[in-house]
Order: sequence, then C-alpha cells, then structure tokens
Amino acid sequence: MQPLIEVRDLHFQYDDGTVALDGVNFRLFPGETVAIFGANGSGKTTFVLHLNGLLGGDGDVSVCGMAVEPKNLALVRQKVGLVFQDSDNQLFMPTVIEDVAFGPLNLGLGRDEARGRAVAALEETGMAHASGKAPYHLSAGEKKRVAIAGILAMRPEILVLDEPTTFLDPPGQNALLELLDRLPQAKILVTHDVECARILANRAVFFERGRIAGEGPVEEVITRFNWDRATVKREATRRF
Repeated sequence: MQPLIEVRDLHFQYDDGTVALDGVNFRLFPGETVAIFGANGSGKTTFVLHLNGLLGGDGDVSVCGMAVEPKNLALVRQKVGLVFQDSDNQLFMPTVIEDVAFGPLNLGLGRDEARGRAVAALEETGMAHASGKAPYHLSAGEKKRVAIAGILAMRPEILVLDEPTTFLDPPGQNALLELLDRLPQAKILVTHDVECARILANRAVFFERGRIAGEGPVEEVITRFNWDRATVKREATRRF
C-alpha cells in the first residue's frame, strides 16, 4: 500500500537558530488515524505545518505521490486539510455558509457548486442550522465543526488537526469525537488529549527534541513515555 504522506529525514531550523526538526521520518497510510504526542516545543506543530507547505525545511515530504514544493502547493493543499487549534484563526467571513464556501470558490468553482459543497459539508458536520449565522456567535464546539466543514468542502484525502479538543467542554468534545470517528479521511491528530487518541487513533508517534523518539500502538506509546493523564495535565498547564 502506498503511503498518503511520506516524510524522509526532515530538518527545520527557525531564524533564531532553534532546531525544531532534526531528522524526522514518517508515513501515513490510507484509513489510518495517527496521534502525535510530545511536550510543548518538541516539534509537533512545526512538523504538521510542513505537510501542506506552510513551512519548508530540508528533506523530502510527499503527499499523495507529489513532492511538497512550490509548483505543487495548490494541489497539495487540496489533499491535506489543516484544522487549527483556535478556530477563530480559521473563521473570518460574515456568515458560516460564506466561510465554508470560501475554499471551494478559491479552487475556481462556480458559486452554485461552491455553495452546494458548503451545504453538504455543514450537513455532514451537523451545522446546517447555523449557515446564516455569524461565526463569532457560535460556541467553541460549533466553531470547531464549522472549521472542519470548511476543510471538508475542499474534499481533502487527509485531515490534520492541531489540538482538536482544546477549548471544548465535555459535550463539545464528545460531539467532535463522534464526528471525527465517522469521517473517512486519514487523520493526523496533534494532541495532549490521551482519551481522544485512545478513541480515534490506530497508532501514535512521540516527538522529543525535534525527533520521533518512538511509535507504535497508542497504549504502548502512552505507557513507554509515561504519557498518562497526570503527565499530560502537567504539560498542558505549562502553556498558561
């Protein structure tokens, strides 16, 4: 089986000299959901920003057989849908339906087709009732589902979600997990939420100082790196 994403010996250094990625190798196969664990600053988000060309380091990154390089970025970004941690960074149009239709319109689709995709994506995410609302009137959970609808309207093969359950209350988390569980796309979850990974992921990788320090079944990785609830809680509180 050919991987949807293949990364070989990826290195990246920020302008201030910080080495964020130090030789990462990774594959994602069709139908997989992979959880990415690791401490803050270990390279997780830097890594996923390379998957649709938002950052470019040294090494080889390919998506659906295409090298992630300038001439392919438009096609790569159709294949890889990135859902940011904070939905407010992703929603910017006056109404929900306009926001979800924005991506298809940018692909060059006509207004009717773009709106049709937007309506279908909102129905798939359970947000059709909010199509005429302003995004800022929505709850955090609703914003997250609208952000996902905007990605689904682009018909990607891969979803990359950065801390998808952050800012959500327990009902919002449950609704999101149910949605993600039934979506057919391959997924990468950057998360501190161990329960989210246990429910959704087939396997996990653990980032440490810019490298993948280990990978395998989710429970095995949690145990190996002592990434239990207490550890994750301590790590999460360092952000505040």
